[in-house]
Amino acid sequence: MYYQGVLTKMETEFSKPIQYYLVFENDFININQLLNKTITIQFVKYQCLNCGVDKPIYRQGFDKQCFYEVPQAADWVMRPELSTAHLGKEDRDLEYEKQVQLQPHIVYLANSSNVKVGVTRKNQVPTRWIDQGAHEAIEIVEVPNRYLAGITEVALKDHVSDKTNWRTMLKNEIKDEDLVAWRERLKQYIPDEVKDYFIETNTETNLDFPVIKFPEKPKSLNIVKQLDYKDKLVGVKGQYLIFEDETVFNIRANEGVVVKISIR
Repeated sequence: MYYQGVLTKMETEFSKPIQYYLVFENDFININQLLNKTITIQFVKYQCLNCGVDKPIYRQGFDKQCFYEVPQAADWVMRPELSTAHLGKEDRDLEYEKQVQLQPHIVYLANSSNVKVGVTRKNQVPTRWIDQGAHEAIEIVEVPNRYLAGITEVALKDHVSDKTNWRTMLKNEIKDEDLVAWRERLKQYIPDEVKDYFIETNTETNLDFPVIKFPEKPKSLNIVKQLDYKDKLVGVKGQYLIFEDETVFNIRANEGVVVKISIR
């Protein structure tokens, strides 16, 4: 049995454990059902997520030209504090920017390799935490636009990390933290114009990932260079497939790559 399609980040369903789905144009795979099965991944070609052309992927699933043109890859996506739709100012496509930026956003704390601060649209909770491989998370503020979330994240980054160590996350070298206490400690650093949006009463969300065996020394698979790879699947965490030989494959980092996946 095999499937072929262009990689996009795995769809997820919040349950115990998290359910993962790899969605292709005409098929989808429930990845949880593949645990303990031998998977072969073969590189086929590139397919830019914007133009569909077989050109090397530059970043975020786009070829270089599209990356510098499409609104989905503008600087404000990675740096929310650069958002300007609330001022009516266009970056690349004002209508798109209004749709994404002018909706409720959450600033949160997530514990994946360590406690980190992050920003996501409200409708992406808890998806964003799942994608980061966080085993626990909590909302700090809910604001009406992306800009306010961005300036809050910038203010808090002086006092808590905004990065995840992917190796530590995959090795599961984690400790439980009191995120409610973290939230209370960080409250004083929230910008004045955001203080009214602070969330006082919520509790932690806990996440459980489908992993049989965590790698001790994870090594990353570059399918474009290696062209094909085969081993037994033993886990999924974040957007990574984890294999028995401790190889890990980051689906999100390979968006725009067409692969053939065989299962036995």
